Amino acid sequence: MQYETRRLPRLMVAAAVVAVLAACDGGDTTTSAAAPAAPPPPQVTVQPVAMADVPVAQEYAGRTQGAREVQVRARVTGILLERTYQEGQTVQQGDLLFRIDPQPFRVRLDAAEAGLQQARATLQQAQRNWNRIDELWKSRTISASTHDDARAALDLARASVAAAEAEVESARIDLGYTSVEAPLSGVTSLEDLPEGSLVGTGAGDSLLATITQLDPIHVVFSLPEAEQMRERVLLESGKASRIEEQGRVPVDVVFGDGSVHAQEGWVDFTASGVDPATGTIRARAVVPNPDHRLLPGQFVRVRVKGLVRNDVAVIPDKALMQGPQGPFVYVVDAEGKAQARPVQTGALVEDGRIVEGGLAEGDTVITEGVIKVRPGAPVQAAPPAEAAETPASEEAQG
Repeated sequence: MQYETRRLPRLMVAAAVVAVLAACDGGDTTTSAAAPAAPPPPQVTVQPVAMADVPVAQEYAGRTQGAREVQVRARVTGILLERTYQEGQTVQQGDLLFRIDPQPFRVRLDAAEAGLQQARATLQQAQRNWNRIDELWKSRTISASTHDDARAALDLARASVAAAEAEVESARIDLGYTSVEAPLSGVTSLEDLPEGSLVGTGAGDSLLATITQLDPIHVVFSLPEAEQMRERVLLESGKASRIEEQGRVPVDVVFGDGSVHAQEGWVDFTASGVDPATGTIRARAVVPNPDHRLLPGQFVRVRVKGLVRNDVAVIPDKALMQGPQGPFVYVVDAEGKAQARPVQTGALVEDGRIVEGGLAEGDTVITEGVIKVRPGAPVQAAPPAEAAETPASEEAQG
């Protein structure tokens, strides 16, 4: 009996411990059985699809070249006395560039003018002689031979005067050639012959300098044949139209840093055939260049404008996703769920990417938050303005 009395407290303690453990296990079971709360639908930014006429600009690689490049050459032989400009200077048409020693040509002009005076004196004498002979001939006091000789002498004197006048004009022109003027406005090159050189009229000793016209300047570029054919199909089918300014196709010139030349140019030439070596069509644009920012030989991008795509949709490029079957976008259906929609994309324009097919007027496209979207799952859609205000309001509350 004493042993059982001593054992009883121990049994009671053990029972109490078991009861406590059971209570703890029961609480955990209740907690684990509770279902977790469902996450809210992701918030996304949406944009309704609106069909409109969209201007399209196409860019091509191009290279600049002077609108005109003229070689300044000597037209008479002589000593080059002076160069009147600084090399690399911009000159205007008619500016004096070089002086060739004029003295020999002045002497030749003086001699030609003296010869002209002599010929005119001879003509006057022949005219007076003819007048006398003709009167005698009418009275039949001289022979026909004498009359004919007087007439021939008069005609010869007149011809001599004409030849002398031509000689004077030639000498005057050569004297004028000793002052070499700029044939056009442009930028001068390095001189080819220094002052004091003997210049001539041959190919090897007549070149004095070169002038390149920079305003306007030409930009040469090539149009891919396939792209031109596609544009022609769009124009003929009515899916595109061409807007020209004063009958010309406008262009912008884009520099390597992305900046755009201040003056707009236009296309003035397109080849009538395709280059078989490159499969491209050669074209040229004329661009005003008053500040000479464009220089010959410069690589630029030519942005050809004037093409308009008719009745197409434009969406932000970031809304496009790429899948195994090609590009697609997420649209929000009538139940507020995101659905994948395959699309056919077109050119990249200022406001986004043209969608050729797959979207209709009034469709709601998800443009931001696409990474959080699952096909068929509900989303919380907001237009761009509202979506931009939501983070700001949350930050203010915080």
